[in-house]
This record gives sequence, C-alpha cells and structure tokens, in this order.
Amino acid sequence: MIDWPAAARAVHVLSVVHWIGGLAFVTFVILPSLREFEVERRLAMFDALERRFAWQARISVLLAGTSGFYLFVVFGHWDRITDAGFWWLHAMIALWAIFMLMLFAAEPLFLHAWFDARARRDPDGAFRVALRGHRVLSTLALITVAGAVGGVHGLF
Repeated sequence: MIDWPAAARAVHVLSVVHWIGGLAFVTFVILPSLREFEVERRLAMFDALERRFAWQARISVLLAGTSGFYLFVVFGHWDRITDAGFWWLHAMIALWAIFMLMLFAAEPLFLHAWFDARARRDPDGAFRVALRGHRVLSTLALITVAGAVGGVHGLF
C-alpha cells in the first residue's frame, strides 16, 4: 500500500529543491558570470537561460503547491494559519504565491515585454534590475526554506 502523505512529502521536497536550487544557481552563479560578456551577448544569454529554466520552475512551483496543499489538508493544519508561531508556514505560502504570480501572470503578460523594452533603452540597467530582483527573491526563498525546515523540526 502506498503511503500517500510520504509520497507527497517527497514530491514537495524534490520540487522545492529544484525550484529554489535552480533560482539560487541562476542568481549566484549564472547571472554574476554573465557580467563578463558584452552587453548584447549578456542579455541574449540571460534570455535563453531564463526561458529554459522558466518552464521547469513552473512545473516545480505547481508540484510544490499541489503537494503542500495536499499535506496541509491531510494533516489538518488549518489552525496554524492563524498562529504567528508558524510564521514559516505563512512565508512558504507567500513565497509560493509570489512565484505563481510571477511565473504564470506577470512574466507572460507584461514583465517579459517590459524587460525587453528596458533592455533596449538601458541594457546595463536592465541587467542590474534582473540581478537585484533575483537576489531579493533568492534571499527570501532561502530564509523561507531555513525557517520551514527549522519549524517542521521544532526549532521555533
């Protein structure tokens, strides 16, 4: 017999590792490395790499949300939503919501076009904005992961 909550937890952890690990790799390895290229090539490579990872991130974010919601329901943790001691749970939900909006609404509807227009006017500035945005999101994500792991294991 399959232990569905255990399977969901495995899917949840794997999807978060892929999503946040990929974000961290893009933020702290790929983007800083692109600074070594001339502006036109830098933006073209950033676009190609971002597009390749975006569909993977969408799948990971969907799997993290679906498995997380399933676990939430199965274990009946509804009372934790109103408890400030579970700040890490609130952080997980907020981070997931931000990425859902970014990946499924903002990016396809207007953010990609806005970035392209900005890159034509000010390529260096556009790259700095992208790097700063990735750093902010990566920092929030790493704090959330640390808080979630600590929270689940009774640290808080």
